[in-house]
Amino acid sequence: MLVIVLAAASAVGWGTRLRNGRFRERRPVRVGSGPAGDADGSVLTEADLGASLGERATLVQFSTEFCAYCGPTRELLAEVARSRDGVAVVEIDASRRMDLARRLNVFSTPTVFVLAADGSIARRASGQPRKADVLAAVSSMLDSAPLGRE
Repeated sequence: MLVIVLAAASAVGWGTRLRNGRFRERRPVRVGSGPAGDADGSVLTEADLGASLGERATLVQFSTEFCAYCGPTRELLAEVARSRDGVAVVEIDASRRMDLARRLNVFSTPTVFVLAADGSIARRASGQPRKADVLAAVSSMLDSAPLGRE
């Protein structure tokens, strides 16, 4: 019995490690949890973020004061945003914005969202993302986004 429990725990740990920091397509959130006109919470506004959206994309990082990986993730996102026109970075303290963290099902930090120019959530990653993954997620947004807002 102990061998089965250890094998199951190892499988769960291995699966979690594979997913950590990898971007996934937007995961639906609870119905009715978003602002009026946004029944599934899949669009974030400047009011939600407390900052302006990027012209073409926005990287949103949820962090906490005691998060070991949040500092390196912050630096990585800033570096990617500086290298791409029209990309903004917004950092949100999850402990101060529990309402938004709950709405978006943020259970660990760092959690990174990639938003389209209109604030719609395109991708998310929980855990420290790799630079190549962030660049790929941003590039996929920029390839489909016009250079300016209309």
